[in-house]
Amino acid sequence: MTDLTPTFTAIRQAVSLCETIQRNHLSSSDKGANDPVTIADYGAQAIICRAISQAYPADGVVAEEQGEQFLTLVPEPLREKVCQLLSDTLGVPVTQSDVVRWLDFGRGHETWRRWLIDPIDGTKGFLARRHYAIAAGLVQDGQPIGAVVATPGYGDHGAVFWALDGKTTQQGLNGEAPVQVQVSSRMDSDSLRVVQSVEKAHGGGERMARVLNLLDIDANQVTYLDSMEKYALVAAGEADMYLRLPKGDSVYQHKAWDHAAGAALVLAAGGKVTDMDGSPLDFSAGAILPNKGMVVTNGAVHDRVLAAVQQAIQDV
Repeated sequence: MTDLTPTFTAIRQAVSLCETIQRNHLSSSDKGANDPVTIADYGAQAIICRAISQAYPADGVVAEEQGEQFLTLVPEPLREKVCQLLSDTLGVPVTQSDVVRWLDFGRGHETWRRWLIDPIDGTKGFLARRHYAIAAGLVQDGQPIGAVVATPGYGDHGAVFWALDGKTTQQGLNGEAPVQVQVSSRMDSDSLRVVQSVEKAHGGGERMARVLNLLDIDANQVTYLDSMEKYALVAAGEADMYLRLPKGDSVYQHKAWDHAAGAALVLAAGGKVTDMDGSPLDFSAGAILPNKGMVVTNGAVHDRVLAAVQQAIQDV
């Protein structure tokens, strides 16, 4: 039986680090076209991978950042700042070699159980002081079976969600008592709540608008958010549907770490997460999902949403 406590503790520490960086050291570099990265990404991943290396040394890791990037993209003064911030957060001395080792822990290990880590999901939201998430998903034989996801922008004080053994639990970052959550049972079109990505590049807007039209869902029922928090809202019953559909014939390469933890939250809370043809998401292929699009729902409306998605693909 897996104990998520080490990962939970690490993600709480990562939240503290990210909040400090957001207050005092907010800047970014660029890994590629429209793909920013901050020192918080490196610091948060280092904390989480350190915890995994200590608690689950035989597990593999698929994570967004890499040690080589840290050494080449981050100027020396900022690398030293990361080490100092990590030392302050963890209470132990930290060197650049430590950071590189932690960032790369478990990379390339072909194991039956792997952690998929997104240290800051929604980096643009983080930079703009909007919503973001810190996430670690646990995948076994290609299927998401557990997760810890922190959502600092959720509600008044932020929250952390975790999933394991078919249950999803939520706790405020201010330490309030944890509560088990589950998806909604809403089915009527006028009561459905939809969450969508702020980033237009994440999906085919015309097709998603067509789906909403086919389902008689009004635009005022849609909330736009950064990050994996959208999955958390579906898991907690605060939203009922989240779509990622391709634009035309283009194929968007969905990163596995952007979806593994969120999918685990929704599935454990009783919802459904599939490809747009109804197939489960396949996390066995490494960093890139082979699936084309995502349909995430409370389960009660899943078949109806899938039918609308198929019609929208024909129409647009």
